[in-house]
Amino acid sequence: MDRSHSLSSALEAEQRVEQVGIPALFRPLALRGLTLRNRIMVSPMCQYSAEDGFANDWHLVHLGSFAIGGAALVMSEATAVEARGRISPQDLGIYRDEHIKPLARITRFLKEQGAIPGIQLAHAGRKASCYRPWSGSGEVTLEDGGWQTVAPSALRFAENYPLPHALSVEEIQDVVNSFRKAAQRALQAGFEVIELHGAHGYLVHEFLSPLSNQRTDLYGGSLNNRARLLLEIVDAIRQVWPEHLPLLVRLSATDWSEGGLTIRETVEVARMLKEHGVDLVDASSGGNVAAPIPLKPGYQVPFAAQIRREADIPTAAVGLITGSQQANEIVQNGEADLIALARELLRNPHWPLAAAHELHHESAWTPQHVRARLPL
Repeated sequence: MDRSHSLSSALEAEQRVEQVGIPALFRPLALRGLTLRNRIMVSPMCQYSAEDGFANDWHLVHLGSFAIGGAALVMSEATAVEARGRISPQDLGIYRDEHIKPLARITRFLKEQGAIPGIQLAHAGRKASCYRPWSGSGEVTLEDGGWQTVAPSALRFAENYPLPHALSVEEIQDVVNSFRKAAQRALQAGFEVIELHGAHGYLVHEFLSPLSNQRTDLYGGSLNNRARLLLEIVDAIRQVWPEHLPLLVRLSATDWSEGGLTIRETVEVARMLKEHGVDLVDASSGGNVAAPIPLKPGYQVPFAAQIRREADIPTAAVGLITGSQQANEIVQNGEADLIALARELLRNPHWPLAAAHELHHESAWTPQHVRARLPL
């Protein structure tokens, strides 16, 4: 008899007994050396409120409110690893050592509230150098403070977006190195989870999708080639990211467009990611080309479920998940391991506390707010 297997099974059985009666949404989740207090993750949400990439009071209050509200994993917005990788001039960045100190102020506060601080490392690729939503749309020109964008191929995202420069192989390696340096800075800033942004039409997704990647070298053509940049970035991050800390990747499971990335290919990519040390896939969709998306409650949950089942890797579900019972059933049914919330948390940063009450679970409140807790 394998004693290690027997011990593992016994521990799992003990944990199951301890969790009897706890709603699935509020059962702890272990990822490498971390344990999340529940299954609620704050999805990265761009705030377009930084100057030269620097975090400020807005980011502290915005992210801090979710930690106070009971979320387990509080993710920063898409944080650019290069200045040219920002979506807008007002995006958060981690491309300078000077960015570390204001970010560290945020991570300290999140940890004090019992949350785990995470950062989404990103590069906007051909969707960079654009106006923030309330300031306009499309390209910010060079004359107005914009910059030359980059992509796998010289193809615009849309008519009013910049024409990108197609990266050379040498320039691709510079991008990989930028992600490596950003991961080192993230560690110094106190983050404990990294999510690599490989979705929504930004640079990594642009390489993955045949609709935006028309290269004929080692970074184009087959799925293995199109996934090469992603895997090189993952390997570079893992070289500097501690073994006990998790690495997540957000993927767009489908382009929702003929000839684009498919869920079948995304499952294959998820298998590759698992082999390269990724701990969870955050399953989103779309964003690389204009395409009709059949929006409905939980419309992306089947992607998370399929990736989890067929690639044998934990997943996060995101997209039009709003109710506590809905979120709990997704975890209870084994469709995903984490629930990533965005707009619902903007409407109510204390959603996790309210959800716990609705599911008859006694969750921890901050001592400053405990007087408002309702009896079960």
